[in-house]
Amino acid sequence: MKNLSRRSFLKSSSAATVGAMIIPNLLSFSPNNRLNFAVIGVGGRGHANWSKVPGENIVAMCDVDDNRAAEGFNAYPKAKKYKDFRKMFDEMSNQIDAVIISTPDHTHFPATMAAMQLGKHVYVEKPLAHNIWELRTLKKAAKYYGVISQMGNQGHTTNGIRLIKEWYDADVLGQVAEVHAWRGSKITFKPGGYFTKPSSFPPPANKVPDYLDWDLWLGPAADRPFNTAYAPKSWRGFYDFGNGMLGDWACHTLDGPFWSLDLGMPKTVEGIVPDPVPDHSFMPAESVVKYKFAARGNKVPVTLTWHEDGKKPKIRKEWGIDELPDSGMIMIGEKKTLITGGRPNDPKLIVSDEEWKEFLKNAPDKTIKRIGEEKPVQEWLDAIKNNTLPGSNFDYAASLTEMALIGVMAQRFASRLEYDAKNMKVTNRPDLDAYIKEPARKGWSYGEGLWK
Repeated sequence: MKNLSRRSFLKSSSAATVGAMIIPNLLSFSPNNRLNFAVIGVGGRGHANWSKVPGENIVAMCDVDDNRAAEGFNAYPKAKKYKDFRKMFDEMSNQIDAVIISTPDHTHFPATMAAMQLGKHVYVEKPLAHNIWELRTLKKAAKYYGVISQMGNQGHTTNGIRLIKEWYDADVLGQVAEVHAWRGSKITFKPGGYFTKPSSFPPPANKVPDYLDWDLWLGPAADRPFNTAYAPKSWRGFYDFGNGMLGDWACHTLDGPFWSLDLGMPKTVEGIVPDPVPDHSFMPAESVVKYKFAARGNKVPVTLTWHEDGKKPKIRKEWGIDELPDSGMIMIGEKKTLITGGRPNDPKLIVSDEEWKEFLKNAPDKTIKRIGEEKPVQEWLDAIKNNTLPGSNFDYAASLTEMALIGVMAQRFASRLEYDAKNMKVTNRPDLDAYIKEPARKGWSYGEGLWK
């Protein structure tokens, strides 16, 4: 691992040889076995995830920010502490069964690939990766190494998203040709918030805090001076590190229509941005992103529109409602229209109270297995012990995230993109190839060998 983690994947070995070394060493667990976990990214979403495995063994914790990690480090004093996950794997790979990764988007991929190359099961926060090439590589690697994978979009484990798919499959909605989704009221760019706009672009240099290893925080991203607008938590608005509001929330809000309508990849995506940032480095203050999906079998073509920063779809008279929630999603069917909040937890039909009560009395059968409300970590843990796959495994999660990220690219460049999903190409904007597969700094390249 010392050499493998610090140069391109499989530079000195063939993929077949390394696969043969790792896969037979995967353990077979019974439901009563305790697993040995490593945690990469201890604060924030990391805390929300590792706190869900109290019956297992957390043997290692890794975080570049001592302040953010302090609570976790104190909760598990016997776990070995690291700043660099590469060093952690060098020293402890034979003591780890599974890894929880809850870092900023741009470091999901190297941490996840390093873990899978060693045959470790992986749980990764949403969005799964930072660019489309990384998504395709993670999907391929999870199958190649035979690991149990899961992306942490909590809504995919809920009863609500199952109802959306069951109602659509039972033809309650009829054909759906139009979907709208929206997120949040007017964004307030403020210091310390999730979206902090710097005073200028590029942001000026600030002193690096003593508790932060800035070089490791950057990981594969290009070197630059530290600024408090980046870290600890407002990186999401900067496209070098995050994927803006759309990348952050699409894996929740668009999960229901993506799954139930079997959307796959769009043919075109248009980013309508009134005031884009000139250097394309930071999320716009407002935007609308319009996806066009082709027909799929007997399913009609779909137009899906994402409204961001206080924008919402226009309320239609036939809906009989006065206002829409702050965040939500609407699937407009030829028979009925369905609405949810920002997560797919509580779907409803837009009908009269009496018609809704009558529908619930004779609702379609529940054909999809229930696993508990918002329990993605537990679903993954159970899957490891029972040798099954959770619902948001990388085969599904990579596709859902890819759909989101091609929209992020249209938003970022305020352009209409024609997408050739088979070849991972924006056919009318070849200059965007550099964003489908982004360069990584020396020492942070992974996954190249899977494409030989």
